[in-house]
Amino acid sequence: MEILLDEKDKELLNIIQWDFPLSSRPFEEIGKRVMIDEKEALTRIVRMKREGIIRQISAIFDTRKLKYKSALVAMKIDPTKLEEVANEINKHPGVSHNYERDHEYNLWFTIAVPPEGNIKDDLNKFAKLEGVEKYRILPTLKLYKIGVKLDMVGDDTPKIESRDNLTWNNKSVEISERDKEFIRELQKDIELIEKPFDRIAERLNISIEELFKKIEEYKENGVMRRFAAILRHRDAGFIANGMIVWKVPEDRIDEVGYKISSYSQVSHCYRRPTYEDWPYNLFSMVHARNKEACYNIAKEIENDVNVHDYAILFSLREFKKERVQYYI
Repeated sequence: MEILLDEKDKELLNIIQWDFPLSSRPFEEIGKRVMIDEKEALTRIVRMKREGIIRQISAIFDTRKLKYKSALVAMKIDPTKLEEVANEINKHPGVSHNYERDHEYNLWFTIAVPPEGNIKDDLNKFAKLEGVEKYRILPTLKLYKIGVKLDMVGDDTPKIESRDNLTWNNKSVEISERDKEFIRELQKDIELIEKPFDRIAERLNISIEELFKKIEEYKENGVMRRFAAILRHRDAGFIANGMIVWKVPEDRIDEVGYKISSYSQVSHCYRRPTYEDWPYNLFSMVHARNKEACYNIAKEIENDVNVHDYAILFSLREFKKERVQYYI
């Protein structure tokens, strides 16, 4: 069933994805930005959550800063066993995204494990599942961009953003037991009420001012990437989820990585390792309203970066998509 959104709905979705207010009454502030009152803003957001467009509104943490280990994994699986294998893999609490894609490697998932965990041990267990033929582990070697922001108001015309190059901040941050309490609370989906942060502060037994101070600290040291809404792409109208993978000369990879990451439709851009049967060293995710738009964006980027060896892997089925729950 098609979900109908008016212009106010779309403006609200952009705000809560891009700049969710960290204030005592966030929905009042959001309403003011689109010239409606707090009650109407909340009513609209509650409706869009109920309809499935809004998946979650919460803090989004940096896995690396929390000393979790993570990787993208590509598996080649017998198509007759694909769903069965995907369901088994989904039982792992660190598997957050799991998709079928149109490629020889037909199952792609992300996995994260706590500092004491071992990804390879878990993958070796997965490899023993009936139907798994081979897999490739593709950890992030360099991050150029991360952050899904679906432009509900604009169109799919390729756009360059004015943005600073994203550098990988390797500075270590010590996570205390008290920090873990904050993270456990802030990663939860907020309540859609007038003062949602008051409830979080109460559970942590602190003032609202102390809570916001801590959130700002997490943003400054990189522990928290942002506080934002995550949308369900398809329900929001973005049907084409294309992973564009590029074979880039090693001496150009930073130049190309930063240039690709400047496109507004690119939500993720990473450097990853290659294999004999996988020559692509740069990964970019594009979300568009249809496949044609995705192909057009890829062509525009191809001409811009002068790299012509690439492939687009579209997601065919979503087996799992949720945020990793840290310190649970």
